[in-house]
Amino acid sequence: MGGAASALWTFPSVLGSAMLIAWAAEAAQFLVSQGLALAILAWLQTLPEFAVEAVIAWEAGQTTRFSTDPYQVRHATALMTANFTGSLRLLVGLGWPMIYATAAVFHRKRSKKKLGHIDLEDEHAIEVVFLLVAIAYFFIVWLKGTLGLLDTALLSIIYFVYLFFLNRIPPQSGEKVEDLDRIPRFILQQRRAIRNSLITGLFVGGGLILYFAAHPFLESLKSIAVGLGLSTFVFVQWVAPFLSEFPEKVSAFNWARRVTSAPLALMNMVSSNINQWTMLAAMLPIAYALALGRVSTISFDEHQRLEILMTIAQSLLGALVLANMRFAWWEAALLFALWATQFALSGFEKPLAMTEGTEAHNSLASHLAGWMSVRVDQIELFARRGKEVITGLYFAWTAIVIALAVKRRTPFEAFALLPKLMREHW
Repeated sequence: MGGAASALWTFPSVLGSAMLIAWAAEAAQFLVSQGLALAILAWLQTLPEFAVEAVIAWEAGQTTRFSTDPYQVRHATALMTANFTGSLRLLVGLGWPMIYATAAVFHRKRSKKKLGHIDLEDEHAIEVVFLLVAIAYFFIVWLKGTLGLLDTALLSIIYFVYLFFLNRIPPQSGEKVEDLDRIPRFILQQRRAIRNSLITGLFVGGGLILYFAAHPFLESLKSIAVGLGLSTFVFVQWVAPFLSEFPEKVSAFNWARRVTSAPLALMNMVSSNINQWTMLAAMLPIAYALALGRVSTISFDEHQRLEILMTIAQSLLGALVLANMRFAWWEAALLFALWATQFALSGFEKPLAMTEGTEAHNSLASHLAGWMSVRVDQIELFARRGKEVITGLYFAWTAIVIALAVKRRTPFEAFALLPKLMREHW
């Protein structure tokens, strides 16, 4: 339990680093554009996620290079998809709704009224549009069934163009300084040299703490998860992403509780979405090729393609919902309900066999089969079909959103705002 015990110091370290970085980003939005500050924040917050995914991609390359067992190779490469897709689905299906729920609770507490929706600021159109661009490109990746170095180059270009657009937006107006928490407000009241040093120090200090604490933090929680009997696949797809995304959840919910900063909280997670759809995915072929010892593409099997397609469908729906520049309570509720359903189904899927001829079954499915007097493979098939249905529901909801926009002749506001922002600030 030595590894598990390290959670006693790594958990507060990760929590503290998240707050330091969030304060720095909140103050930095008055010196550079809010979107650019959030992009920096997203890089620091997703360091644990990048570290986890890089290790998984490296191990997949090593396994492919040295193992002669095709099932081991398949399992190793599937873990890359598991972590990547699980992380993105957590952000949209759990993170976004929880931001709304947090803002709604504090709004009711203060005003005694219901929060109908969160309104985004005009400049947030950049994040929404580029999230759609990244998703559109990844649909091409899904159609190909492979991820290679050419994809790395193109995804990187999308991300750097996104940063270029963000850099064109001016900083927040000084009138909003009074809405900040005490610490960011204190930083901005200092002389220029001290203010810039404090912001840089918080970014660097928080990032270093996160860098050194992230790996032992994840390992400690992995020890606990293994002790509780969780499978490696379930841990990699759900537990590890939840823990590695912990820093952005801390800062986002801290902003959401102030209600007026709820749009900032939402964009914090959207920025992380863009980061992972582009740069995180772009890193995978590099780490994989280095471990493999030669240039190679990552190929997806049928199960991996379903996981990727479900993630594309969910993120596409989420981006189109935000393209109206607001996030309503019922949209948050439905996104959470669909995520919770597919999350539950994941627990009953058949695990990947590690060796040829192994008849591996999910332990949860085995218990349920015994209780319901049905075959284990029937439950596992039901879980897979259920995820296919959820994927279909995401696309159906997306089609309805688009059809309603066409019928009302009201184009998505984000698409109209982006050219307007370009004219104003270019």
